[in-house]
Amino acid sequence: MQPDTRKLLRTGLLIFGTGVIAAALIFTSFGGVTHQGPHTNLGWLSLMLAMGCLPTGLLTLLLAALKLLGDRRR
Repeated sequence: MQPDTRKLLRTGLLIFGTGVIAAALIFTSFGGVTHQGPHTNLGWLSLMLAMGCLPTGLLTLLLAALKLLGDRRR
């Protein structure tokens, strides 16, 4: 595996993992979510963090996976 592919994978996992942890904290520690949104300010901050990190991390992981497949074909 090339160093830049490894760095993309590590970065994607870190960003996506941060989003997953933030989403889990909304439901477990920060009061949950109703149809009007989270109950606490920390819940809202975690929601914003999750909404930013989950798509970005997923796209970074997708890019890394495609790069890994391209590296293996060479």
